[in-house]
Amino acid sequence: MALVEEQRGTPDQGGFTRSSKALADGWRRLGRIATIVALMGAPSVFLWAYVAQEWSAFWSVLFTIGCVAVARGVIDVILRKLVPWPTLYGDDSARRRETDALDRKRAWFWSRRVRLAIWIAGIITVVFAVRAATASAGETITWFGTFGWLLDQASGIFSNPMILFQVVFVFFLFIANFAILFGPLLAMGITQIKGFEPGDADWGVRLEDVRGQAEPKEEVRRVVSLWQSGEAFERAGGKRERGLLFLGAPGTGKTMLAKAIATGFNSPFVSIPGSGFASTFIGIDAVLVRFLMWKAKRLARKWGGQCIVFIDEIDAVGMRRASLGGGGMPRHAGGERPLAFEDVYDAPNDAVLETTAWREARFSERDPGWAVDPPALARAYNRIAAFMIPGGMGGGSLALNQILVSMDGLGSPPFGKRFLTNRVNTILDALYIVPRRLWRVPLRLPRPRPAGEQIYFIGACNVPLEALDPALTRPGRMGRHVWFRTPTKQDRIDVFDLYLGKVAHEADLDSPKRRDELARITNGYSPAMIEQVCSMALTVAHNEGRERFGWTDIVDALTTVESGTAVGIEYVPEETRAVAIHEAGHAVCAHVYLKGAESTRLSIKMRAGTLGHHQALETEERFSSWRHEEMARLVWTLGAMAAEHVFYGENSRGVAGDVMSATARSAWMVGMCAMGPAPIDLGRDFATQADEDEARAKVAERFQRIGATIMNGARQQGDPISAVLSDPGMRQDAAQIIGQAYLAAYHVILHNKDGVEKVADVLVERREMHGDEVIELLDSVHLEIPAVDLTEASSWPTI
Repeated sequence: MALVEEQRGTPDQGGFTRSSKALADGWRRLGRIATIVALMGAPSVFLWAYVAQEWSAFWSVLFTIGCVAVARGVIDVILRKLVPWPTLYGDDSARRRETDALDRKRAWFWSRRVRLAIWIAGIITVVFAVRAATASAGETITWFGTFGWLLDQASGIFSNPMILFQVVFVFFLFIANFAILFGPLLAMGITQIKGFEPGDADWGVRLEDVRGQAEPKEEVRRVVSLWQSGEAFERAGGKRERGLLFLGAPGTGKTMLAKAIATGFNSPFVSIPGSGFASTFIGIDAVLVRFLMWKAKRLARKWGGQCIVFIDEIDAVGMRRASLGGGGMPRHAGGERPLAFEDVYDAPNDAVLETTAWREARFSERDPGWAVDPPALARAYNRIAAFMIPGGMGGGSLALNQILVSMDGLGSPPFGKRFLTNRVNTILDALYIVPRRLWRVPLRLPRPRPAGEQIYFIGACNVPLEALDPALTRPGRMGRHVWFRTPTKQDRIDVFDLYLGKVAHEADLDSPKRRDELARITNGYSPAMIEQVCSMALTVAHNEGRERFGWTDIVDALTTVESGTAVGIEYVPEETRAVAIHEAGHAVCAHVYLKGAESTRLSIKMRAGTLGHHQALETEERFSSWRHEEMARLVWTLGAMAAEHVFYGENSRGVAGDVMSATARSAWMVGMCAMGPAPIDLGRDFATQADEDEARAKVAERFQRIGATIMNGARQQGDPISAVLSDPGMRQDAAQIIGQAYLAAYHVILHNKDGVEKVADVLVERREMHGDEVIELLDSVHLEIPAVDLTEASSWPTI
């Protein structure tokens, strides 16, 4: 027949063939014929029920409708086994597609019932055969009687109260065992999911309190405003951002800005640390994510359909899946190209220059890691996890997948509404006699729409963006990246304006000069550290009976915060002067050679294991440097050693940190920055070129000898420094660079010996100096760079 022809033919638009169209139309005609056949038997069924069985008219009609539907369904199932389904791929006809979907739904409904009926009939037949074979003489066994006998047996079993009790008992026993085993693990994670409704909590942080991050704050304000009221934006064709990702070093204000959002915006707020998803067994982390989303959606429904989810330290769960080791734990990648000297060398040193790279390195040291729980709670969690079956392969490996699905997965209508709509519409479709619509009035329940909750995500982390999973950071999820920089000098002025306005202080600290000086001497400070400085300064003033603190109090407080409490010891006079000479050497060379930088602190107080220190600050934000600037930093580093040789003829062991730093910096210049030694200027003419070449070679050899002597006092650094120093040619270049820097430092100290001595004497008297007083002292000694004849033997120091 035509209905069973192969679906071949000339394709129409979109690949829909003529044979497919003919098959679909044939199915529609065949369905009408099957319905007519089923209806033809309806009068006989009604008369049998109403006359023969003496049922009421109402129940007879219902029985007739049921029999017609069953007959029609059985005919449909049989025809579907004999006739192939039409393919409607590429068909644009809405009517044919709707009819095909309806037919498939009816076939699915009745095929399940037919299979169930066959199974039941088969079981009854088997039981009937067994009973018939074992029946006694004179006992009548019928097929329908066997069906009734099975029903009686089943009712007897389920009416037994002991069996019902055992079923209920086993169910609750299963629940109890699950709660005993997994309950503590779930509880540890669920208790870290905290939900806040508007007005529930006030962290005391407003957007105006987030200082030093003007651009990120404005970016967040713009996005969150669209979250709250962006209907006009969407009507214009825009799409609201789904998530924000805060990137930056620890202490730059990411969590503080999240608190400001939670306080200032009128929407519910749910927070969880990234480590809160860590679990012992696979699957617990995914359950926690589902609970998080359930909580957020519940709050959103209560407060207008919107909720913000904040995941702090999201790198604990959102690391790139290729960078995870066994158990979902992070695997550290190596081999990254260092971008700054601080990336390859980070040992303690008493000479500090604040640069962008230096600030990033300091803030990275303050990374609290992923352990955001209180120590007692963390210990309790570890004991519980250790008590459980080990090797559960936890670590958050499934949490990321579940988060990604929750961010932009397919929305789901409410279960109750979806279940009711599906059951009612399926039954009405399966009856065949109830049309889908009567004229334009639909006779089916409308399709339920997904819930309208809008869940927005904010994540904060301090790892590079490349370390996070691309599926997490792509547009549509956390695609808006907000970068938080380490506070610069102007940022610190802004932060001081905030915190000094909250505490009682002397009017002198409000002058622009003092604010600028405070910003200069707090290099590397985070906003939290500045707040602590202001509080500690007020504590010092109150302990002395004063209501307000002044410059001296805040200077003492900030040095305590940064370098530790000053150790109350007295150096012997000789050692005091030696330490002062050492630090004066740093300060003098920095003042002469570090153009674009200024000294901020000079001290001979013992703090955090150092006898003294000198700090300087770049006056402008710089992201690169030239070779002569790196040479200047080497001169500054070696200035203390040169000062000791000028004044004492030898150096102390206190130059160890300087020597290590200078060795690493020279190797970094040669091996990674392609910076060789400076051209040698002999300062005079020679009779022949050979004489000039010989003198130049002799000077270069002397530079290398001095540099090699200094380098030999430094331990070998880790890669990539060791790779440079292991190469003979590169080592010679690095040694020549150190020799040139040391010779420059030596002659500056020697030429300005009286000035260096004056700086040391004042430092011995003052013990510690800050800001403008250091600069004024260095300016008062009128430091100069001398001219040096490299061909004279007297110009070369002995080490």
